Amino acid sequence: MNLVLLCPGQGAQAVGMARAWAESSPAAKAVLDQADRIFASGPDGRSLTDIAFHGPQEVLNRTDVSQPALYAAGIASYHALRESFGGATLRAVAGLSLGEYTALHLAGAFSFEDGLRLVMKRGALMQQAAESSKGSMVALIGADEAQANEVCARSIAAAGGCLVPANFNAPGQIVLSGSLEACDAALAVAGDVGVRATKLQVAGAFHSPLMQPAADAMGEVLASTSIGALSAEAWSNVTAAPHERNNPELLRQRLVEQLVSPVRWSQSCSALLAAMVADGTRGSAQFHELAPGSVLKGLMRRIDKTCEVLPHDAPQPAPAA
Repeated sequence: MNLVLLCPGQGAQAVGMARAWAESSPAAKAVLDQADRIFASGPDGRSLTDIAFHGPQEVLNRTDVSQPALYAAGIASYHALRESFGGATLRAVAGLSLGEYTALHLAGAFSFEDGLRLVMKRGALMQQAAESSKGSMVALIGADEAQANEVCARSIAAAGGCLVPANFNAPGQIVLSGSLEACDAALAVAGDVGVRATKLQVAGAFHSPLMQPAADAMGEVLASTSIGALSAEAWSNVTAAPHERNNPELLRQRLVEQLVSPVRWSQSCSALLAAMVADGTRGSAQFHELAPGSVLKGLMRRIDKTCEVLPHDAPQPAPAA
C-alpha cells in the first residue's frame, strides 16, 4: 500500500484539537508534552496544549499560537496512527501553508524540535508583520486564475495598495491577499468579473508582499537551522512540484518564498495525482489527513472526486462488542 499524508494549515485549528489523541495514545501525548516544554508559555503564561485543549478560540486563532499548535497536533496524530499504517510505503507528503512544515518534518527535513522552533518563529514574525501593516484577505467563489488576476488589477486601479492571489485552494476557490483598501475594492468589483467575493476574518495579508518583513527575518532563521536530505517526496506550495530531495539551500529559499507567494494547493494535488497515475501507485494509495479537522478532505473532493481522503481529527471509536 502507498501512503499519502496531507497536513492542514492555519484555519483548521479548533478548541479541543488533539486532546482526544493525547488521552488515547501515549505516543501522541509524548509529542504534545515535548511541544509544551519547547513552547514554554504563551499568552497569560499558558502552555500550548492548555490553549489548544481549552481555548478560548480567539487566543488559539493568534498566528503565533495556532501555527505551533497545528504542527504539534498533526505530528502527534501521526505518531498515534503509525502502527495502523503497518508496512505501507510513504509515497508523498504535502501540507497547506503552515502544514508544509509538518510535511517536511515527516519527510525527514528537520527534527520535531527544530521544526517546532521554526513554526513558532514563523508564527511570531507573521503576527508582527500583520500588526504592522493594514492588510486582509478576500475569498473568491467561482473564479479561475485569470479572473482572480483581473479582480486584483481592477481593485488596485480603483483603490491603490496591493492585492494578489494568495491561495489556490481548489477549482473555483481562490483567496486574495493585500491591503485593506484593495480588499474592500475587491468586494465591489468581483461581481463585474462574474464571481462572488467574501472578506475573511484574518489577522493580516498572508502570502502577499505585506509579509516581506517576515520573509526576510525567516530567511535568517532558516539559515541557522540544520536541514537534511528528504526521505520521502514532499510537495512545495510555491512550485506545486516536489522539493529536490538533497538541496537544503533551495528548500530554505522555497520556505522563504512561501510567505510572500501564492499557495498552489489545488495544482499540487492535481500534479501529485497525475504523477501517481503515471508511476502506477495511484491504485494502491491511501490518502490520510492528519489532525486537526477535515479541511483538506473537503478541498480534495473539489479537486478530484475520485480521491478519498481519510481525516484523523480524533481516534476512531472502538467497534461495538
